[in-house]
Amino acid sequence: QVVLVESGGGLVQAGGSLRLSCAASGLTFSLYAMGWFRQAPGKEREWVSCITNSDYNTAYADSVKGRFTISRDNAKNMVYLQMTNLRPEDTAVYYCAADIKFGILRRPDEYDYWGQGTQVTVSS
Repeated sequence: QVVLVESGGGLVQAGGSLRLSCAASGLTFSLYAMGWFRQAPGKEREWVSCITNSDYNTAYADSVKGRFTISRDNAKNMVYLQMTNLRPEDTAVYYCAADIKFGILRRPDEYDYWGQGTQVTVSS
């Protein structure tokens, strides 16, 4: 069975940095596109970033582009989200997701597998 486990969330001050990690098991990791989503209280789940399974192509939401970096390590079955210059509006539960489809995936319903989420809180 596919299991995704996020870690690295916490409380940081505005302007600070945090790196989220997602450990994947139960899948041929190199065949899966990996995405990060976030959900703030009272809001819909929002796409943050994706890295493809084929050529490591990446894409970012406009709200995080230039501040966040997604990466993956296929040898370790890990995907990361390096977050810098954090803002209070980045506060949310962050979720790792996986799908075997090719290309950049931006919609939650395009992903078959999800982690449990990790809380990121940015104070002003």
